[in-house]
Amino acid sequence: MVSKQKIMIVDDDNNIAELISLYLTKECFECKIVNDGEEALSAFPSFQPNLILLDLMLPGMDGYQVCREIRHKSNVPIIMLSAKGEVFDKVLGLELGADDYMIKPFDSKELVARVKAVLRRFQPAPSAPSAPAGKYVEYPDLIINLTNYSVIYQGMTIDMPPKELELLYFLASSPNQVFTREQLLDHIWGYEYIGDTRTVDVHIKRLREKIKDHPSWSISTVWGIGYKFEVKS
Repeated sequence: MVSKQKIMIVDDDNNIAELISLYLTKECFECKIVNDGEEALSAFPSFQPNLILLDLMLPGMDGYQVCREIRHKSNVPIIMLSAKGEVFDKVLGLELGADDYMIKPFDSKELVARVKAVLRRFQPAPSAPSAPAGKYVEYPDLIINLTNYSVIYQGMTIDMPPKELELLYFLASSPNQVFTREQLLDHIWGYEYIGDTRTVDVHIKRLREKIKDHPSWSISTVWGIGYKFEVKS
């Protein structure tokens, strides 16, 4: 019997949390509700969720702090929930490691769809580097595998959220081709992110922190246009 995927719902409004839990339980997810940041961090190791729905406006430790703490020890997907719709708030959430950001109030069907989409994209990387299989690209010291969502850099498996990996794979699949930020948003995030081009810049920055330039290739900025995966001759 296949075990249910587990969702931790972190929200101080218990009515909203219960409603979210109801919809997700109907979709055969196992849910756990916690009402503040400290409780979330305490429950995380034992519950081991497959995904966290994280409200930003929490008493005491806010959602940004919770996200930062979890990212220090885990790559679990995080969808932030907030009444704040400004670009700054979205970008800050993404910079701290969130995989998606939804503005309250939201449609329950959209929330369920986003949860399923993030979980489909996210698969833990293998415990040790192995021969690549399936859909992948390979360069000196770099293997990006979209089939099992793994990145092997200089012989080491690199933890990477789904969107970062998809962006890296997309660029590396078309070496030396320049893509505008709008094109990357359309291909990787879809129509709902059109116009929020800083999302791309945030993810490129995070990729460069993990994958340093190589003598044979680099993630290059094309000023005034966008980015490319540059392969050097």
